[in-house]
Amino acid sequence: MKKQIATTGQRPGFTRRQVMKSAAAGAAVLAAPAIISPRALSSSGEVRVYCWAGYFSDDMLADFTDKTGIEVTRVEFGSNEEQMNQVRANQASGFDLIMPTIDRVPQYVEEGLLSPLNTNNIDFDQVIAGNLNGADEGGGMVGGERYVAPTDWGTEALSFNKDEAPLEYGSASYGDLWNPDYSGFVTLRGHSGLVGIGLWLQDEGRLPHSMRECFADEEKMAANYDIILEEAIKNKGSIAQFWNNENEAQGAFRTNGCVIGQTWDSTGARLWDEGMPIRYLAPKEGALMWIEGFGMLSGAENIEQAEAFINWYYTPEVGAMYANETKINTTVKGAEEHLDDFNREFFAYAYPEDALDKLWAWPVQDAWFISKRNEYAERFLAA
Repeated sequence: MKKQIATTGQRPGFTRRQVMKSAAAGAAVLAAPAIISPRALSSSGEVRVYCWAGYFSDDMLADFTDKTGIEVTRVEFGSNEEQMNQVRANQASGFDLIMPTIDRVPQYVEEGLLSPLNTNNIDFDQVIAGNLNGADEGGGMVGGERYVAPTDWGTEALSFNKDEAPLEYGSASYGDLWNPDYSGFVTLRGHSGLVGIGLWLQDEGRLPHSMRECFADEEKMAANYDIILEEAIKNKGSIAQFWNNENEAQGAFRTNGCVIGQTWDSTGARLWDEGMPIRYLAPKEGALMWIEGFGMLSGAENIEQAEAFINWYYTPEVGAMYANETKINTTVKGAEEHLDDFNREFFAYAYPEDALDKLWAWPVQDAWFISKRNEYAERFLAA
């Protein structure tokens, strides 16, 4: 969902400015040679990757095979829920690598679906320090072992038609979704749309607890979410379409006439890049930020080939290829030297001034929270 070089979420003792300093320092580091196992190369074989839709193009996978001799089987999914359900159904077999968001990793580990990564075999020195630390602290490190190799970060914020629903940084808010002028032309996702409403109400002093407290305390979550749900249902008539994946979010603007929405950054970037008058902007409450990465399934059969795939991704040229094609921020050091002009322009527009300091990193979502948030989202959709 965007472009440019990575960052990570704010955690205690770790600030957004430190992340950006780490990124700047990483740009000056010469790329170390990727660690690709001789056994993986000599055996060639295959690696099976379960990835987000649109993340790895045919050209990218051909580049990996050309360099390693390893064939790639790619299967795509469109949401974290789809990914988790498929992994559970397969009992952590059938694929080698998956791509969970960091806040979901503890749940995979708790259910025995992921194996810890062999840090000796993966070139983590090629990851921007801020992204690696943010991934570890945001859920990717469990019980002192690293379960995820961070690949990218992105946000969910405001996509809007600059002609019909113009927004400006500093005043733009999640509350703009409910401007009567845009009634009937709004799109958002159920469960994250409720978080956006929550951040808006929190900013206005209308919630009894902070939104972060919702993720750690079930009673505080219910107290906040009862108010959030009431506000959401009151404004539901403004929504033209709910989305669950990238194609649906883009379709809301392309075919269903939406002029504003809470979407992933990739939605705004792709539509802008295609020539539509769509822009993407972080609101004053802070864009919702996530980090994703590669995880090794506990039933993986092609472990060395999977490690080779991760190390291939951790080269600057491939990290940039990934960012340029997907419009998502890569975690790879040196990739910024190979980014295209559009990526740079989009990033500057979406995150001006102090927007990076205000990014709202998703907290770890425990099983109880996911169950409750889905309950509230279903009540919202069914109202």
